[in-house]
Amino acid sequence: MRRADRLFEIIQILRRKKKATRASDLAVILEVSERTVYRDIRDMIARGVPIDGEAGVGYILRPGFDLPPLMFDEDEIEALLLGARIVQSWADPELAAAAAKVIHKVGDVLPEGLRHHLDLAGLWAPADHTGKAIGFDQAALRHAIRRQQKVKFTYEDLGGQSSERVVRPLIMAFYGPVWLLAAWCELRGGFRVFRLDRITAFTVLDDVFKPEPGRTAEDFLKQDEEQKRSRLASK
Repeated sequence: MRRADRLFEIIQILRRKKKATRASDLAVILEVSERTVYRDIRDMIARGVPIDGEAGVGYILRPGFDLPPLMFDEDEIEALLLGARIVQSWADPELAAAAAKVIHKVGDVLPEGLRHHLDLAGLWAPADHTGKAIGFDQAALRHAIRRQQKVKFTYEDLGGQSSERVVRPLIMAFYGPVWLLAAWCELRGGFRVFRLDRITAFTVLDDVFKPEPGRTAEDFLKQDEEQKRSRLASK
């Protein structure tokens, strides 16, 4: 977690608590040391954030302190809400939990007149979806994309044929109700798109790849767009 995000989170936690919160509790929530919490709180107090308390007793945010309201209009709030609820419903547990935190954080800093939009029932993403289950940890794939680590898996195509692949994962996309992975496939020597529900024996490798011309996410998107234009032109 970036320090700026951690400071924001400390303020939000203190805002929600009616009683003093100990540094040890904050450290557990934020997954940092108590020493880090003490330093962060000391720095915020020095910058004028009205936090009362002391080490060993706890800290509380004095009433009246608020962060500047986010400048969202009603359509923007609904877009954030629906997107977050879709992620909660369709993504892996780690990303779903992050989406819930997004909703909570937005609600904390919205102006009072707009806060009721977070409780709207008119925009929802039901959790009772159908479709073949994904048999591996999607969060591990997301992390591999972020860290540019190669992954290895067994893939079963539409004809039922299985093959072992080592790929450079580039993009994970949701085409409801199917999750897809766009990657550079070392076996085929080109871009390939894989359905996550057809992947088994998934492993993140230690091999880290660097972007190379013709093998990046941007190159894939450019190729995909060109293929779409070609298909439209042939109709």
